[in-house]
Amino acid sequence: MTLEIRGYFGIGKDWVQKMNEIQLKYGCNPNQKPSRIYMEDGSSLPVSVLNGTPGYINFLDAFNGWQLVKELKEATGLPAAASFKHVSPAGAAVGLPLDDTLAKIYWVDDLGDLSPLACAYARARGADRMSSFGDFIALSDECDADTARLIKREVSDGVIAPGYTEEALELLKEKKKGNYNVIQIDASYVPAAIERKQVFGITFEQGRNELDINGGLLSNVVTDNKEIPAESLMDLKIALITLKYTQSNSVCYVKGGQAIGIGAGQQSRIHCTRLAGQKADNWYLRQAPQVMGLKFLDSLGRADRDNAIDVYIGDEYEDVLREGEWQKRFQEKPPVFTREEKRAWLGGNKDVALGSDAFFPFSDNIERAYKSGVKYIAQPGGSVRDDLVIECCDKYGMAMVFTGIRLFHH
Repeated sequence: MTLEIRGYFGIGKDWVQKMNEIQLKYGCNPNQKPSRIYMEDGSSLPVSVLNGTPGYINFLDAFNGWQLVKELKEATGLPAAASFKHVSPAGAAVGLPLDDTLAKIYWVDDLGDLSPLACAYARARGADRMSSFGDFIALSDECDADTARLIKREVSDGVIAPGYTEEALELLKEKKKGNYNVIQIDASYVPAAIERKQVFGITFEQGRNELDINGGLLSNVVTDNKEIPAESLMDLKIALITLKYTQSNSVCYVKGGQAIGIGAGQQSRIHCTRLAGQKADNWYLRQAPQVMGLKFLDSLGRADRDNAIDVYIGDEYEDVLREGEWQKRFQEKPPVFTREEKRAWLGGNKDVALGSDAFFPFSDNIERAYKSGVKYIAQPGGSVRDDLVIECCDKYGMAMVFTGIRLFHH
């Protein structure tokens, strides 16, 4: 690291030097050298590395994740967490309490009562544990011991937060043989209004996306059903803020204060809707009695259990049920979770909120969303087929908002 000391900011009772530049091992790939992050105007970086050696992609995840959780906290007043992979969120959530079912499927039922921030991360990681494996974590509030204990036992690359308690920092420093990446960000930092990046040696410049996702943005309800309860309005805000920091095209399903399915980076919007919808379905299927009752081998770790569940609830369930395979995972052979049983269970998932970063060009997106329990939708509007999309929503009694604002992120 190249140090240029400009001042100090606190971590618990300690003080850490701020610096102008951090040299990185390499860029996106090992052949991309040299690599660094720095402040172009010579000012101090708003971050300090408290442990580990974060890489180029780690910092991309960290800075995108921090913006997301900061805005979630501002919009909801609740602690927030995000689980990032490859510069898109695998999950995002606010710190609402966990019921017994969610605590069990997120593998935190042995941890007792958790702090609101720990609940936020349990939700953010737990909704799509397959995608969150090896994540970079963003926290809106000072990391407490509950959250650190949860992070310590999961496979993760690092964490960014505005602060850490002494106990939390010590716990995190023990992770990955002392090499876990811990970043502190100055919560008061405000970036310049104009941002720039280079592609092929050519500099692009634009104003930062400072759009405030507030209640006024959700006031233009264009469907016959105009009733959106307060908790669903909050879910729509969470969906839109999550999309603001997700690679486009993107669609986000939210329920109960957490993203339950994110479809990112697809060229076709219906593929976003299907991808996110399948993730939302998987989240709900994991709560079915057939899955909750699986008797795993005591020696099977959480990640292997996640993999087994993902296959068991999918179309290739025979891969974990055939002779010689089920014995590697289960104490006793589970029955087949039939297509009919899955469809019947999924019928119980209701009042899901859905956000889209751009307009739905066809009503097929609404048809697919309905199958995953969507009742409330927020999208920009502006398609030449808006009337058909609204008509489809009316057919299912959905309430849909036109925000008038696109949320592309690249």
